[in-house]
Amino acid sequence: MDISSFSFPSPEDFCSISTNPWFQDLDNGFNKRRKKEDGNECFNEEGLKKSGYGDILASLLLLEEEAKQEEAEWMSESQQEKALFESNHKRKVRAMNEFYDQLQQHYSETVKPSWKSVSALAAAVATTSGNDTTTKAEVAVAGGQQRRLWVKDRSKDWWDRCNHQDFPEDEFRKAFRMSKSTFGLICRELEPVVMKKNTMLRDAIPVRQRVAVCIWRLATGEPLRLVSKRFGLGISTCHKLVLEVCSAINNVLMPKFLQWPDEKKMNEINEEFELISGVPNIGGSLYTTHVPIIAPKVNVAAYFNRKHTERNQKPSYSITVQGVVDQKGIFTDVCIGWPGSMPDDQVLKKSALFQRGLKDVWIVGNSGYPLMDWVLVPYTHQNLTWAQHGFNEKMGAVQNVAKEAFARLKGRWSCLQRRTEVKLQELPMVLGACCVLHNICEMNNEEMDPELQFELFDDEKIAENNLRSSNAVLARDNIAHNLLHHGLGGTSLL
Repeated sequence: MDISSFSFPSPEDFCSISTNPWFQDLDNGFNKRRKKEDGNECFNEEGLKKSGYGDILASLLLLEEEAKQEEAEWMSESQQEKALFESNHKRKVRAMNEFYDQLQQHYSETVKPSWKSVSALAAAVATTSGNDTTTKAEVAVAGGQQRRLWVKDRSKDWWDRCNHQDFPEDEFRKAFRMSKSTFGLICRELEPVVMKKNTMLRDAIPVRQRVAVCIWRLATGEPLRLVSKRFGLGISTCHKLVLEVCSAINNVLMPKFLQWPDEKKMNEINEEFELISGVPNIGGSLYTTHVPIIAPKVNVAAYFNRKHTERNQKPSYSITVQGVVDQKGIFTDVCIGWPGSMPDDQVLKKSALFQRGLKDVWIVGNSGYPLMDWVLVPYTHQNLTWAQHGFNEKMGAVQNVAKEAFARLKGRWSCLQRRTEVKLQELPMVLGACCVLHNICEMNNEEMDPELQFELFDDEKIAENNLRSSNAVLARDNIAHNLLHHGLGGTSLL
């Protein structure tokens, strides 16, 4: 209790009390002597000392002195405790700063620091009770925080051999589906985006290794645990690298290597396709394939693929990849990610290609697409004429360009042949990266190993309404008539 909060009666207060008649009668029993000075009755100091009230006043004064003394002692003890706390805090901060300096000096003296040496240093300096056999240690850093270092031995000998300049070209191409020069081109293009800076605790993963993790994963389709063993990295790190590099490929390389041709390039494509088919103004070959996926948790019926289910004798789910290729099998337009149950004509309707509004150019598709003013498809009814048979053969030759391109795409990047561990919402980004890498390989004339040849399963389904333009019907009939009368169609039936 804080005694200083109470007020003590003064002698003047006693003067007012003594004037009360009841108090005067009570006082007569204790004190027989009363002074009367100048007609004003009041106790003087000497009277108080001799009366009982003097003892009470003295006790109160004594209590006040003791309280003040206790308060002074408490303040002194508080100051001592505060000084001790500040001293301990400064000592701990100084110890942590010394360890931080030792750790920084350790990393500055070693080019490739070992995690074992770091953990040993941390265990020796940090105030933890960890033993020498553990795989983790608490490391104190500036600011009083603690960071846990996990130590695990992983071998990256395989990647070190592949990355060596003396590594055989054939083996490198077999592992990464491209030559060293093409791989170097991709690394140089992506370096400004994927490169990371070294930190105090570890060196950043080099750009070539980052790109290699992604490409090897796409090329082989192997699970992440095997990617981790190949490159000496953690499984989660490998997964993160694959997504980061795929994102960089879509953002940096796609605008350069996968784009709709300009007027000059379109004229070259028209001439090449005319040599193949005899039909002028063909600007591309259109095809749609399916990529298997794990059954999604939501809207599963939309991704159900009936044709794959019948073929594999088990429930199959997929997403679509629609692409337009030029005469060399290089993608000029892609539309990725629509559910596998959606027919080809609906995928086309929802694509950016449909919204482009092409004019004075034909895009050749199979029977899964409708005949439109800019989409040219084969005849599907029975009892075809000679001209219609010849037309279908020429359109089949153009269609084969796209089918062979998709076969090389799936053969080169094996991750497209099996269900992947990538989440459904991230899969279009990965598939887009595969299409861009396919274009880079095709532009650099990268040959495919014959062992990688992939048999493409035809997913086409005749559109319910495959005639959507009367003008296109007349145009197709004229093309078929001209092919027959110029000796360019129906050769297999003559």
